[in-house]
Amino acid sequence: MSSIITLTFSPSVDKSSSVPELIPEKKLKCGPPKFDPGGGGINVARAITLLGGSAIAVYPAGSYTGDALNDLLATENVPAIVIRSKSETRENIVILEEKSNKQFRFGMPGSELTETEWRNCLREIEKVEDLEFIVASGSLPPGVPEDVYGQLAIIARKKKAKFVVDTSGEALKYAVKEGVYLLKPNLGELSTLVGKKHLEDDEIASVAREVIEKGGCEVIVVSMAGRGAMLVTRDEEITAIPPRVEVKSTVGAGDSMVAGIVLALSQGKSLKEALHYGVASGTAATLHPGTELCSKEDTERLFTMINSSS
Repeated sequence: MSSIITLTFSPSVDKSSSVPELIPEKKLKCGPPKFDPGGGGINVARAITLLGGSAIAVYPAGSYTGDALNDLLATENVPAIVIRSKSETRENIVILEEKSNKQFRFGMPGSELTETEWRNCLREIEKVEDLEFIVASGSLPPGVPEDVYGQLAIIARKKKAKFVVDTSGEALKYAVKEGVYLLKPNLGELSTLVGKKHLEDDEIASVAREVIEKGGCEVIVVSMAGRGAMLVTRDEEITAIPPRVEVKSTVGAGDSMVAGIVLALSQGKSLKEALHYGVASGTAATLHPGTELCSKEDTERLFTMINSSS
């Protein structure tokens, strides 16, 4: 049994393809499609598996798209606890325009969950013994209350598990209210959390520390896109800058970062090493087209480069 469990309330089947050029009102011929499991926590579990670890993915799934999602995860050898839902699992689309080399991402609305369905997700997590990390990642679909991550924080505390949250908006605020171990906001999400429109680089650490000192969490990792990430605790402030790479897709980069951090921490690595491994994992994901995540080989190579430059 894995000591890491992830929760995704709004999973998806992600389809990626390409067209020579996006032209309105014209029938466009797409390249061969690729199908991947999607959703924040699911991607975290997938990336942990790709990196040689193990994590159980908990999520609702319904209809034929839910069956397809289950099959895709099984193919990747990701253990799962599936809660059957009445609504069909959503599908997302990523299209690469070859002429401009630009990526267009179409995210469908989350599939509505009943109270019984989302509560069953929490109950399944409560049943799992010897948990070290609970990772909740992604947006909330219709039917799921905004305080649900706050409820999960209480469950994590009872189970003495470290609760890691990667979400936004009111869901993030409720999680912070109950207290978590680690938050992974981007700059915009951190700004919103503290009621500011914008944060300058020299404000990031002090603002993050304010959240920590109010009891919202122990660790904040602020992702800064191509500029890497900053880890802040009460006593530490660490920045990891990735090497320059040719970015093919940013889909799943944030989830890969969370996966790298959590996996490294579960292996007893220091916060600095975990940050470096997380940034390496997130950067590794950008080397692949469409909805592919990080590879272990790329991650290890980039981790070595980040360590040597720090």
